Formats: sequence, C-alpha cells, structure tokens
Amino acid sequence: MGPGRPAVVSGLLRATSLSARPWRSLRWLVIAPHPDDETLGAGALIHQTAREKRLAGIAYLTDGSGSHPASAGRGLIITRKREAALALRRLAGEPVETLHLDWRDASPSHPGNVLFDRTCRRLVALCAAQRVDAIAVTARHEPHCDHAAAARLAYAVRDASRRPLRIAEYIVWGERPLPRGSTLLRTQPMSAGLRRRALAAHRSQISASRGPGFRLPRAFRRMPTTDILYCTGD
Repeated sequence: MGPGRPAVVSGLLRATSLSARPWRSLRWLVIAPHPDDETLGAGALIHQTAREKRLAGIAYLTDGSGSHPASAGRGLIITRKREAALALRRLAGEPVETLHLDWRDASPSHPGNVLFDRTCRRLVALCAAQRVDAIAVTARHEPHCDHAAAARLAYAVRDASRRPLRIAEYIVWGERPLPRGSTLLRTQPMSAGLRRRALAAHRSQISASRGPGFRLPRAFRRMPTTDILYCTGD
C-alpha cells in the first residue's frame, strides 16, 4: 500500500449494473497489487462474481514486503499470504483460486523487462485456461508505483491474448475525473460488515501484530458496499 486518500468516484447513478448484459455472463480475473487491495478496491466485485460462479481467480502482483522494515523478513510475506487467503474466503464464501506473482514490493518491472514479459505470458496462459473474459485491476493513474504497474500488466495481457479480454479499472488510493466515453460498472451491494470482516483479516496492515510498519488510515476502513469500476475502451 502507500499514502493517499479515499477515492471519490462520481456518476454512481449512471453506472451500468454488473448484472446487465453483457457483463452478467463474463468470467473475471482480479489483479491486486498487494494483499488487502482486493478487499479495499474490489471486495464487492469478488463477492458478487464468486457467488455467481464467475470468479476465475485472484492474482497478487507483489509479495507485500514493503509495508514493514526489511527486518520483518520472509515471515511477513508468509503472513500476508495467509491474511489474503482468509480475506478471500470471507469475501467469496469459499476458497478462491489464487496466484502470487511475488514481484518485490515497490520495485515494479516494466514492459520489455524479463520479469514483466514472463509474468505477462503467465497471465495470458491463465486467462486461456480459466476462460477469463474480463480483468479487474487498479487504475493506471493510481499514485502507488505497484498499482500503476498492475494496470500496465493487465493491458499487456489483453494485447497479448488471443482471447478477447475487457479491462475494468478500480480505485484504491487515487481519484480521477472520468474520461469522456468511459463505461462505469456498478456491482451489487454487499454487507458492509462482511467487507470490514474481510479487511480485518489483514491484521499486519491495521494493527501492530507485525511490529512497526504501515498502518492503513482509519478513513480507508470505512468502505462502500458497492464497487464502481470503469472501462475506457483504450
């Protein structure tokens, strides 16, 4: 994670329901830069698509090691993966197919680099195997370098895939005026208590359970019951 403020997305009333055609039949892959971004930015999407048997899986881009001092070591990475698994079970109501790509936190790769291109091929293969129709990912303008890198990767996967893929961006830290011609998507509402319970699984990010380190600001813990995503058509 990183510094920022809660996202404000206008146009809720103009948003197309994820239950409307053609969105209601699509299978989704969610790319989260770090464990906890899945709950903060796409918790309602995960909840709805899992309930409707349309969640193909979750891919975590980084190992999440940047939230605490290096002295936290490998144990922090293991802890964050366990926290992610618990959060996903709470959101989805069942175990979720999960892929940890294990990029080093806050050290993103770029198109043309070996790691980026290898990861792109891996996700292209996953999308083919899991019949993915749409990828949800953090927005390209997000101020954290890993969030922007996740978006670049999602668009690279789309461009490299033989399978038609739609990209829908979600916001965690940023705020953006919607581009003209963009399509807004609105999930069905989920229980606010359930979403808070999912976030509570990420104890390392909201408490001192792992010692000194990042603490999610309290303002971010007041999450909406509905997710808004947008597709720019780029």
